[in-house]
Amino acid sequence: MELLDKLNWRYAAKAMNGEKVAEDKIERIIEAARLAPTSSGLQPFEILVVKNQEIKEKIKPIAWNQSVITDCSHLLVFAAWDTYTPERINYMFDLTNEIRGFKNEGWENYRKMLLDMYPQRDAEENFNHAAKQAYIAFAHAIMAAAFEKVDATPLEGFDPAAVDEILGLREKGLRSAVLLPLGYRKTEEDWLVNLVKVRKSTKDLVTVIE
Repeated sequence: MELLDKLNWRYAAKAMNGEKVAEDKIERIIEAARLAPTSSGLQPFEILVVKNQEIKEKIKPIAWNQSVITDCSHLLVFAAWDTYTPERINYMFDLTNEIRGFKNEGWENYRKMLLDMYPQRDAEENFNHAAKQAYIAFAHAIMAAAFEKVDATPLEGFDPAAVDEILGLREKGLRSAVLLPLGYRKTEEDWLVNLVKVRKSTKDLVTVIE
């Protein structure tokens, strides 16, 4: 119930007060994102933690001038791989073998299957697939932030190409997928803060197939 209580508390804050979030809270939020499941365990994304105010000021105009960009404590940028490459796939499989301390024939066959499939696909298709994996981690970060009583505002309203240029993402083989400002709500300037949370009923949302 505690997690559900925190999720009922959270909302997408429309104004933040600039107060800094303690680094240990940020670390736990990021760790939750790191622990998120991803397809084939490839984790095809990176998370950039923007604390630099000048960079946040540059991002704000290409994010519909949303004040939470500059008034947040930390701005998380979830950047997905621009495509799948043999090097990227092999890195994660080799890392798994190293950490587990053994090789498994079935696992190696699975590696070969991915190598025969992913790198041959269209780069845009691969990016879209990678971005979906980034969103899973993004959702984990939102839940972790709620658990820490830190406000988090999911943002898709921005120019990805411009963010990529500001942060030099394309040179790293990355493309921005979604933004997550973290901070604390500024209640006196937030029109959404006192409104009742609206969600579909369970009856309308869920179908149980026996």
